[in-house]
Amino acid sequence: MSAPARPLNILELRSVLGTGGGPEKTILLGASRADPARFRVTVCYLCAEGDQTFGIGARAAALGIDYVELRERHPLDLRVWRHLQRLVADRGIHIVHAHDYKTDLLALLLGRGGRVIPLATAHGWTGHSRRERRLYYPADRRILARYPRVIAVSSDIRRALIGAGADPARITVVLNGIDPAAFVRDPSRRPAARAQYGVRDGQFVIGAVGRLEPQKRFDRLIRAFQGLAPACPSLVLLIAGDGSLRSRLHRDIAETGLTDRIRLVGHVHDVAGFHHALDLFVQSSDYEGTPNAVLEAMALETPIIATDAGGTSEVARDGLEALIVRSDTDEMARAIRQAIGDPDAARRRAAAARRRVETDLSFEHRMRTVERIYEELAAGLDPAGRRLKRRPACASG
Repeated sequence: MSAPARPLNILELRSVLGTGGGPEKTILLGASRADPARFRVTVCYLCAEGDQTFGIGARAAALGIDYVELRERHPLDLRVWRHLQRLVADRGIHIVHAHDYKTDLLALLLGRGGRVIPLATAHGWTGHSRRERRLYYPADRRILARYPRVIAVSSDIRRALIGAGADPARITVVLNGIDPAAFVRDPSRRPAARAQYGVRDGQFVIGAVGRLEPQKRFDRLIRAFQGLAPACPSLVLLIAGDGSLRSRLHRDIAETGLTDRIRLVGHVHDVAGFHHALDLFVQSSDYEGTPNAVLEAMALETPIIATDAGGTSEVARDGLEALIVRSDTDEMARAIRQAIGDPDAARRRAAAARRRVETDLSFEHRMRTVERIYEELAAGLDPAGRRLKRRPACASG
C-alpha cells in the first residue's frame, strides 16, 4: 500500500475477559492522548457475549475515545470477522495494532494483500491453562514472526520472539510508560488512606497489587510475610486485586494464623489512594512483561521490592530505584528486612524512581516512540530507515 495521507487511521484491537489488566491502561490512555491531526485512533475490543464483568467500554467512554465493542457468541464467531472487515473499511484504517494472540492472528489476516498494515505489541504470555501454554502461545510467537513490525514490552519478550524465528530488526523494545502527573504522592492523603484500610497507628504496611493469578506468586509473598511476622509485630500485608486464586489465597492466609495482619482487599479502583496507605510495595511475580504496578509504585514514591521477572529490572534498576530479587521466599523476606532497617536508603530509591518515570518512563515518551513506529510503517520503512521488503501474510516464519 502507498503511504497514506494524514492523519493515519489506527485500529487498536484486543480481546480480553473481565476488567483486563495493564495493557488496557496503555491502550486507552494512548488513544485519548493521540494528536488527532496526525493519528485518528479507534479502539476495538472483542469480548464474550456472557461476560458480565467486562467494563472496558465505560472506561473508554469516560476518556472520549472512538470505541467499538464486538460481542462474541463463542470463540470462533464468524460474525466478528465480518464486523472487523466492515470496521476497517468504514474507518479507512491504515494500521491494525493487535495486542493478544487472538487479535494478532486477526490483524495478520486483515493485512493480506496489503489492504492494511499489521502491527502487534507483545505484552507477554501470562495465561496458565494447558491449552494456552501448549497451543496458543507457541502459535502466537510463530504468527508474530511473520509481522513487518512487533513492539516487545521487554527484552525478555524480544528474545522469545527471536527464538521463534522473528527477524531481530523488526522487533523494537518499548517499555511501558506512565503518566507521572496522574500518580503523585500527597502526604496529606495518608491518614485517610490508612483509615480506609483499617491500618492502626504504628503499623508498617506492605502492599501488593495485581490479578490473583498464578504468575503473581502471592502465595510466596504470604509465606515470606509469615516468616517475618513473629519478629515484626507491627507488619501488615495488604494485597489488592481479584482473580481465580482468591479462595485459595484466603485458605493460605488462614493457615498462617495471621488473618488479622494479612488481608485481600479486592479490586482497587483508586490505586493512588491505596499506595497512600503503604510503606513498602512488593512485587512477587515469576513472570511479567513490563509491570504497570511497579511503574505506579515508582510514580507514587512507594519504596519497591520486586522480583527480576520479565522487564521489571529494566524499569526499576536494582539498588537505584528498587531492590530486585529472585522470585524466592527467603530473598523477598531478606529484602523486606533490609528496606525496613534502612528507611533513608528506601526513600532515596523512591525519589530516584519518581525521577525516572518523569523522564525515560513517562507515558509521553512511550507514545512518541510508538507514533514514530506508526509513521515508519506507513512509509514502508524498517527501524533503520530502509524500505521494508514485505513478506506475504502466508509466508513461512
